[in-house]
Amino acid sequence: MRYATALAGDPAATYRSVDLAGRAGGADGHGLVTLLYEELVRALGTAAWAAENRNPGLRNERVTRATAILFALEAGLDFERGGEVAHTLGRLYGGIRARVVDASLGNDPAPFRESAATLSEIAAAWSTIRAA
Repeated sequence: MRYATALAGDPAATYRSVDLAGRAGGADGHGLVTLLYEELVRALGTAAWAAENRNPGLRNERVTRATAILFALEAGLDFERGGEVAHTLGRLYGGIRARVVDASLGNDPAPFRESAATLSEIAAAWSTIRAA
């Protein structure tokens, strides 16, 4: 009974969670990174909206999610085989993480949107690599 009640609380969130779990379950390493980028950009977009609309609870929740994803992306870097690209991405993830955490203290949506735009470009490049 409790499980059904929890699912009924926010049907859209439940759908996203089930959809993400389903896609993650069948994804290879490259696909998982793609999913992380998608979720990261989505979290930053929602954080921007929440900052703009003075919703600190939602903003902080999305900042926490974005920060966790950035840590996961950084942890997945292979600095030996990835060379300078891995080191550059590591610095980028750390810089964006610091910027997002700093932005979480205010209501300016710009840092969230700018970070999401940067990460969207990287995600597009990542998708191009897979297609090649």
